[in-house]
Order: sequence, then structure tokens, then C-alpha cells
Amino acid sequence: MAIGEHHYSVSVTWTGNRGTGTSGVRDFGREHDVALPGLPVLPGTADPAFRGTADRYNPEQMLLAALAQCHMLSYLFEAARAGVVVTGYSDDATGTLTVHGSSGEFTEVTLRPRVELADESQRALADRLHDDAHATCFIARSVNFPVRHEPAAP
Repeated sequence: MAIGEHHYSVSVTWTGNRGTGTSGVRDFGREHDVALPGLPVLPGTADPAFRGTADRYNPEQMLLAALAQCHMLSYLFEAARAGVVVTGYSDDATGTLTVHGSSGEFTEVTLRPRVELADESQRALADRLHDDAHATCFIARSVNFPVRHEPAAP
């Protein structure tokens, strides 16, 4: 198992300049591209409720997806360690964002994993492994953390 620090990077480029920059809150698009080396560009925007468009991913969806993905990957790891053979996994996760004035925060996320097993007699153990997965999921352990900003010149 890899121990120590792991560093990640991502490039985000705003593509929503409609010719007048941010001359007004209604005058610019929220469109942007999220790029990582060697991967397809992920088209991003704000949630439609915040002047984004429905044809691109928004940060709130991506946070929910990250939590669901991390739980799944942690769960599959815990299942393998416990000798539980998982043959299928899906999740319909939901989250609630509460807005206060011009800001807000997630107030809850509910994961709804559906797990298929090779041996249904292991169901009780398999269900308990969700607690272990929650305890080891990097993203779930990180959702209340300081976000530091280090602006750089373009």
C-alpha cells in the first residue's frame, strides 16, 4: 500500500466570456473546461439555478459524484479484504445544498448503494462493510477542510 502524500492537479479554464467579460452578473457565461493530462476535457458550468446550463457538469454534481465514487471504491476494497465477492455495484446518490444569501453549503448527502453478491449468505457482513468503507473513504473524510487560495499571474 502506498504511504505518504499524493499530489493532484487539475486545470480549469473559463470559456464563458461573451465579449464583455464580467461586466455584470448576467453578462458572462459560467462555462469552463476541466482538464487533466491524458484525459478527455470535462465541460463544466454552474448549476442552472446559478446561471449555468444543463448541458455541462457542475461542481455540486461533481462533489456528489466524488463521494459516491470514493465510497464505492472503498467498499470494493473492504469487501475484497473481508472475502466478500461483489459481482455488481450501483448507487443513486442524492445531496442537498442549502443556500443562504449569496453562499451556501451541502447539508446532507445520502448514498444508496446496491450491491450484488456471489454468495447471498454474506449479506449481513456485506452490509456492515459500508461502515468500514465510509471510515476509509478519502473524500468523505475530507469534506470539512480549509480551502487555500494561492493566486498566480496568468
